Amino acid sequence: MSKVGAAIVLVTVVAAVFGPWLSPFDPAAQELALRLEGPTGAHWFGLDELGRDIFARVLSGARISLLVGIVVVSVSSVIGILLGSIAGYFGGRVDEAISRVVDILLAFPGLLLAIALVAVLGPSLTNVVLALSVIGWVGYARLVRGQVLRSRELEFVQAARALGASTPRILLRHVIPTTLPAVTVQATLGMGGAILAEAALSFLGLGVQPPTPSWGTMLNYGRGHLLDAPHLTVFPGMAIAILVLGFNFLGDGLRDALDPATKGRAG
Repeated sequence: MSKVGAAIVLVTVVAAVFGPWLSPFDPAAQELALRLEGPTGAHWFGLDELGRDIFARVLSGARISLLVGIVVVSVSSVIGILLGSIAGYFGGRVDEAISRVVDILLAFPGLLLAIALVAVLGPSLTNVVLALSVIGWVGYARLVRGQVLRSRELEFVQAARALGASTPRILLRHVIPTTLPAVTVQATLGMGGAILAEAALSFLGLGVQPPTPSWGTMLNYGRGHLLDAPHLTVFPGMAIAILVLGFNFLGDGLRDALDPATKGRAG
């Protein structure tokens, strides 16, 4: 299934990058005379309530979703790796302080906390990324902390410490690299979660603002036409589901390939 996931992600990336060349229509161009028209040979996914080509808007929305996923995962993983490594390596009060912050943030439902943050900061793409990053780093921090607690006792780490290597060098050269396989799997699965969260915030009107296409916004506008124009929600909904599923398949495949325990069970 990992190959299927990789293929889905690759096709989506190609479609997002080359979207303007794959569709002859501008995602913002309106044909009011043909509004709500279903799929045709010219408009593969039909037209929305303002006569805009849905296929072009789905391709444009893919760029937004992938951009949010990449930025959120990158920021969250960097912060999580840094704080998780510090907590696991030093232990004591430092570990206690960071772990308590992680526990507090994990006590709140992630999406509700993101909604609250965006509601306070104001709806925009930047604030969506900021809110999702604020709640996203805690999972990486907890994961990395557990990895570091084990790796700091490994012989080569103790040897580096005995030879007088500085703490930053030990962390960067010896400890953090041991956490990267697990972080890679977490990041792949986190891409799907970030894309789904962005769609949910946009659906609620707290994400990307019109006229910029977003899959969540398209679902919100299409819900009023479920009976007379179901294509307004079917295609952006399928795009979200397929892409999230692709990242989940890819993440599961990477976990099977990179997790020694999984390899042992498979054997």
